Amino acid sequence: MTSHQLLNNIDHKELRVITKRAAEYGDQVMFSPTFPDEFRSVQAHYPIFFYKDNATGQFQAAAMFGFSTGENLFLSDRGWDATYIPLGIVRQPFLIGFQEFQEDGVSKTQRVIHLDMDSPRISKTEGESLFLEYGGNSPYLEQVASALELMHQGFERAPTFIAALLEHELLESFSLDIELNDGSNHQLQGFYTINEDTLAKLGGDQLAALNEAGWLQPIYMAIASQSHIRDLIERKNLQMARET
Repeated sequence: MTSHQLLNNIDHKELRVITKRAAEYGDQVMFSPTFPDEFRSVQAHYPIFFYKDNATGQFQAAAMFGFSTGENLFLSDRGWDATYIPLGIVRQPFLIGFQEFQEDGVSKTQRVIHLDMDSPRISKTEGESLFLEYGGNSPYLEQVASALELMHQGFERAPTFIAALLEHELLESFSLDIELNDGSNHQLQGFYTINEDTLAKLGGDQLAALNEAGWLQPIYMAIASQSHIRDLIERKNLQMARET
């Protein structure tokens, strides 16, 4: 359940947000949605796959943290074990909302920040303040606002990127079979990746068009990120070893 409220410095003046990374704060997730403009940072630590959103039926990019629902192999007692955390995780418990207003008799829409009041990160005693003593935004809230703006712009552009991948038949489904050190086998299904063979067969004009649109770099970033599949497997092996 979520309870979204328009953030303001009156109703939420005393609220704080816990920024520690732990399962109890909702970080125990298998993946986080991401977008092409974030691929450069994401690919440094996480494999980037694609999936179909159940609600919309549209393809979406994902930064992968584990192999099964509710598994985040980057979480430990010490927090999140990576120097970059995707914005889809960092922005919690904030969301972008839209608010209509009148200007010179014309109805317009502006972006606003909403707060999920049911989030376990919300506190009155612990965490980062949202507002300064006299009502201004705290430095933390300014950082959140910047992150939300980057996400908004990135996700607005993402469907055009996905359309380009589909146009050139660059997405393919795959099944990943994993054998761990303890002999157990696991399988990752339901995700898609870049078809490198199809990419290699594209003509110069097609590649030039992708590059001009700004999509060639994120395509190669997504491909490069696949090297982190082995890192995830090693994290899983270490987790299994600690539990035995």
